[in-house]
Amino acid sequence: MDAIVTAGGIPLPEDPLYPCTQGHAKAMLDLAGKPMIQWMLDALSESTTIENVVITGLTKKSGVTCKKPLYFIPNQGKMLDNIRAGVKKVMEINEQTEHVLIVSSDIPTINGEMVDWVVNSAMQTDEDVYYNVIQREVMEKRFPGSKRTYTHLEGMDVCGGDMNVARASLVIEETEMWEKIINSRKSPLKQASLIGFDTLFLLLIRKLSLEKAVEKVTRRLKISGRGIVCPYAEVGMDIDKPHQLELVRADLAKAKRRKNKTATKLTSVKEPAAKKPQKKTATKAVEMKPKKTVK
Repeated sequence: MDAIVTAGGIPLPEDPLYPCTQGHAKAMLDLAGKPMIQWMLDALSESTTIENVVITGLTKKSGVTCKKPLYFIPNQGKMLDNIRAGVKKVMEINEQTEHVLIVSSDIPTINGEMVDWVVNSAMQTDEDVYYNVIQREVMEKRFPGSKRTYTHLEGMDVCGGDMNVARASLVIEETEMWEKIINSRKSPLKQASLIGFDTLFLLLIRKLSLEKAVEKVTRRLKISGRGIVCPYAEVGMDIDKPHQLELVRADLAKAKRRKNKTATKLTSVKEPAAKKPQKKTATKAVEMKPKKTVK
């Protein structure tokens, strides 16, 4: 599968992260000595399921790298336009592409194992959309103080993941549907009109399960989909606010120190010194004097 990394976000003056970015791309924020997006690219490099990576919103001048073939798409403006441009590039690379992994550049604590889990879990069925959610207890155990926003479902509270899978053709063709989804992200009223007020009511009284929620939304949008409970908090630990930025910075710096310490220990373990060959004692030649003949 190919991955599309969305990196076109530039916080505006009214955004909480603007003091940290000052009009520059959020994806290039420094985290423990690397741009935020580079941590993402390192994870995709480690993955065994990802073949190609397309970055939307940056150019080669950014200097970021990946061990997988890497392609850049300039910023298209809107999030949907960036995603669609990325999908078109993926289909240009491989016309037989069916599904793509769409990853936000602001979840830098993930690793290759997590990427593979998301891809492999999704590809157990053939749906249009796969959406990951993380349970509150999983998130708060891994990132206490992250202050995520949770949706209250029957039996669990969840927050959304930022690494999901979608059918490539659907992203390109169903522009109106995707605009509705993206535009409703931060508006409860728009979300209600999208999922239906009856569904919203069940959600408010916590009588809506994850399976039922997915069923109602996908039926309304006339697509197929599956909600996946992801065991990795890192998939949902996106950086939207300064306190989340500092939390993740500290987490990555700690992981980096731990990694360096382990590497130092490994290099400091000396191999047993080879035994020096013993010097052979030189044997002096003894001069044999001829015996006197007794007459």
